[in-house]
Amino acid sequence: MKTSHAYSKTLCQRSLLSLALIAAFSTNSTAQDATANTKTVPVFYNGQAQIVPGFQDKSQWIKQELWVETEFDSDADGKPDRVHVAVTRPKQTETEGLKVAVVYESSPYFAGTMKNQKMWDVKHELGSEPPPRPVNEQAKFIPVRPEISRTEIDTWLPRGFAVVHSEAPGTGLSQGCPTVGGAPEELAPKAVIDWLNGRAKGYTTIDGNQEVKASWATGKVGMTGTSYNGTIPLAAATTGVAGLEAIIPIAPNTSYYHYYRSNGLVRHPGGYLGEDIDQLYDFIYSGAPEKREYCNKTIRDGLYPAKFDRKHGDYNDFWAERDLLTKIKGVKAATLLAHGQQDWNVMPEHSIRIYDALKKQGVPTQLYLHQGGHGGGTPPLEMRNRWFSHYLYGVDNGVERDARAMIVRENAERGTPPTPYLDFPNPESSTVNLYLGAGGNKAGNLNLSTPSKASIEKLIDDVQIKGGVLAQAEQSPHRLIYATPELSDAMHLSGTPSIKLRVAANKAAANLSVWLVMLPFDGKVVGSAGQAGVISRGWADPQNHRALTKTGNYDSKLSGTPLVPGQFVDLTFDLQPIDRIVPAGKRLALMIMSSDQDFTLWPKAGTELSVDLAKTSLSLPVVGGELGLKKTLSMKP
Repeated sequence: MKTSHAYSKTLCQRSLLSLALIAAFSTNSTAQDATANTKTVPVFYNGQAQIVPGFQDKSQWIKQELWVETEFDSDADGKPDRVHVAVTRPKQTETEGLKVAVVYESSPYFAGTMKNQKMWDVKHELGSEPPPRPVNEQAKFIPVRPEISRTEIDTWLPRGFAVVHSEAPGTGLSQGCPTVGGAPEELAPKAVIDWLNGRAKGYTTIDGNQEVKASWATGKVGMTGTSYNGTIPLAAATTGVAGLEAIIPIAPNTSYYHYYRSNGLVRHPGGYLGEDIDQLYDFIYSGAPEKREYCNKTIRDGLYPAKFDRKHGDYNDFWAERDLLTKIKGVKAATLLAHGQQDWNVMPEHSIRIYDALKKQGVPTQLYLHQGGHGGGTPPLEMRNRWFSHYLYGVDNGVERDARAMIVRENAERGTPPTPYLDFPNPESSTVNLYLGAGGNKAGNLNLSTPSKASIEKLIDDVQIKGGVLAQAEQSPHRLIYATPELSDAMHLSGTPSIKLRVAANKAAANLSVWLVMLPFDGKVVGSAGQAGVISRGWADPQNHRALTKTGNYDSKLSGTPLVPGQFVDLTFDLQPIDRIVPAGKRLALMIMSSDQDFTLWPKAGTELSVDLAKTSLSLPVVGGELGLKKTLSMKP
């Protein structure tokens, strides 16, 4: 650990400080000197765009409202849908012929969302037909909205950028139907970027023919946003659109299957028990009322119930269309991904799976991980500024040579810079297999030795008991838990844990939930539906055992098959990726249960699961590997 911290300090100095003072578009090196120039231009110091006095007067910013024509017709009215766009740019783009780069954010939320959302009833026996869909009142339509949003404007306008906002299809004053994933959400921002580069048409009204051009734009565009707003930059990037140079997706949902399902299991995002893709459709649909009958009938009440499979939870073509990893080859834009390790709404795998894929295809990529929940940890402005200064204005600030992984360490004070590492997973991390010793209803062992004899242990499902309560229980028939000895030194985990499990049920279907926890368990609420004692989680449907034969991204279209009661099946699947340090004095524990009150369906209590300990193991990504683990457990190498 000492060597790692020394190396991190060196990287931090290189990553968070510029190697040289750089001025672009000006011979001056400070923002104050820029005022002496005849023209006001962006100024860069220490590799970052500086606030320039000539750009600061908000009353002189130019605001434009327009509609950009797309290449799709999602509402089937025979005309290409138009996207509602708002532009805010420095006055100098009009008075001095200045051309500027653009920071762009798009969202389905800008026009408002549904109130009093009603969720699906989760009291649902596994494998049976779902209960009736709840009826929701969709969002109100607001017919006049010249200002779409104020986000990003105060940050980037004074630094010499323009800021563009657009409303997603079927929301606000953008035409079309919401699709919640799919082609329109990729092609709508592409059209806006094409307009900024002179390749698409923009109009002053939603149905008129008076054109407006972006003659003030350099054509260089950076996109950013959080959650759904972070999904859209990546969706746009999959089109390979020219001009989209860099994206900063924060907590992006990169697969609606991985958001609403897990390894064949119907699962809900943390904090939104009972939500499904049709609920999200209703939640965001704020578009024109005259189109809603067609859109609702075609998409929400037609496509979704026919394809989203709330009965079984299997992956299929419908979900593949809404999985951006299937389209990742199109991404050329440099990508800075940010995610919270306590985000149980849009879980960390959403960013990690994209990060891994972009690295493999050589796209400039960086990862920022923090310890908070959903959307709660935007990368520091310095990181974002250096990113956009380099990729949108060509400033040679060395950002492309920065450490790949920037991680906010546990218990860091607010404002503490993230710790840089060569990569994620930490290159010093390697997989260590741990095995289960008998006694799981109380607390069995979790250690490096394989069991000396065969042992079958059982648990009885009862969704009324929360996972945190089960983790704290000294003994319970409703879960199995296996723990290491108390750690004598901190254990650094970096990567994706996985589990191999041999299990049987006394029914044809059962939920399976796995938690990686620290004991004594700390039940304090943190992040998004998280608890301080939870390190990682995973869920799977044993009916999908034919597909669950390896680790890695789950995208199998093999359907699940009913279990034969009492017959064991083998499963292998990932838990959520982590970079966490477990402190000395804690015990690391694997907890196996059936239904998870905050995430899965709620079948009646009583399903019995049997686990074959001899055929079950946990794979942990430990910095220092097996020797490092033995050190933390004070074991002889």
